[in-house]
Amino acid sequence: MARDELFPPAADKFPAAASAAVAGDLHSRPLAARMRPQSLAEYVGQAHILGPGQLLRRAIEADRIQSLIFYGPPGTGKTSLAQIIARQTKSKFERLSGVESNVADMRRVLSAAANRLENTGASTILFIDEIHRFNKSQQDVLLPDVESGVIKLIGATTHNPFFFVNSPLVSRSQIFELRPLAEEDLFALLQSALQNVERGLGYLPIVAAETALRHLARIADGDARKALNSLEIAALTTAPGADGGIRLTLEVAEQSIQKKAVVYDGDGDAHYDTISAFIKSMRGSDPDAALYWLAKMIHAGEDPRFIARRIVICAAEDVGLADPMALVLANACLAASEFVGWPEARIPLAEAAIYIATANKSNSAYKAIDAALEDVRSGRTLAVPEHLRDGSYAGAQRLGHGQGYQYAHDSQDHFVAQDYLGVDKIFYVPTEQGVEKKIKERLENWRKQFAERRKAAKK
Repeated sequence: MARDELFPPAADKFPAAASAAVAGDLHSRPLAARMRPQSLAEYVGQAHILGPGQLLRRAIEADRIQSLIFYGPPGTGKTSLAQIIARQTKSKFERLSGVESNVADMRRVLSAAANRLENTGASTILFIDEIHRFNKSQQDVLLPDVESGVIKLIGATTHNPFFFVNSPLVSRSQIFELRPLAEEDLFALLQSALQNVERGLGYLPIVAAETALRHLARIADGDARKALNSLEIAALTTAPGADGGIRLTLEVAEQSIQKKAVVYDGDGDAHYDTISAFIKSMRGSDPDAALYWLAKMIHAGEDPRFIARRIVICAAEDVGLADPMALVLANACLAASEFVGWPEARIPLAEAAIYIATANKSNSAYKAIDAALEDVRSGRTLAVPEHLRDGSYAGAQRLGHGQGYQYAHDSQDHFVAQDYLGVDKIFYVPTEQGVEKKIKERLENWRKQFAERRKAAKK
């Protein structure tokens, strides 16, 4: 057997009639649903919370589960883990959906849980899928019964619960983040599905190439559901060969999972985490990383104006006066990307991202305005010096406004050392990066003259 064909058919051990019987009602359900793990031993991935000695595993094995919230991308095993917990702790498992269920459904389940606990002592695990979709009042309905222990709540969400779930509910729950499954985890899961006769595809005479399975595992992007369903599509749509075997080749796998589905929610963690990585990559002068995160946002269909606005902010905050052209280019990028839209907007966005990533960096302007704002907020409000006040209206001279002001352009080098603030304060501290090095040299000369002028005025 060729090295690539590591997974020969399991079905050649079974008569055709037995195979047909096995493939009855059970196999009418999607493969991902059939292959849900039945125990922690079958569960794949999430070693950071379920590995030996980890908190959640210890709590499950000791039957000391309280209310939990699982959050993470789709297909990482949130629902499966909740079902395993219910099975292992011998609790009644009730399931509601944040999309379909209402307050009446919740009250029915809570009432039944209270009766069950009082009459039999049996605990109830209430699993709420997409709990972030419940509004505040719906989530508040759960609080008394969570607090009293009538139910053990397990909420599942693709959104960060610290932003999308009520704080009182979060404070009463342990939060666990589920991560996308590693490629090796998905590969092992696909192997298991091919060999499992009862719940998987082991009843079919499938010969799967290793390259095909690894392609599915890689392109599924950490989503077990996507990997398994793609495998099932490949198996059920591939005609048997002359020997009756169903051969899953790399070409078949590529057709079954046609496009890489980037995990990207337009208003959740992926949205903010990706733009954060994009900005930090430009700030850190890594154009390749910036281009990757930009490509991810483009592929996911992010609004080009949102990306361009962040580029403008980065140009002002992180490049600043070290290269003032960065802000000019960023604004041109904003106008161009809004004008042309996708897909052409990718070009000015990439140009601006590369320019900013490779430009000299300075955050002196950002630090200067924040320092000035803090002084205004916390310090004594300064009055405008008399000679700087508006002297253009009738009566201003009688008030002394504008008297003694010296017009800078009438002086040599278009500079005059006069008091513009009334007190000694420095907010702007230039760096020696790029263009700002010249600014620093000029400013040091001017500030020296300001200091000499103030010293002379005090005599």
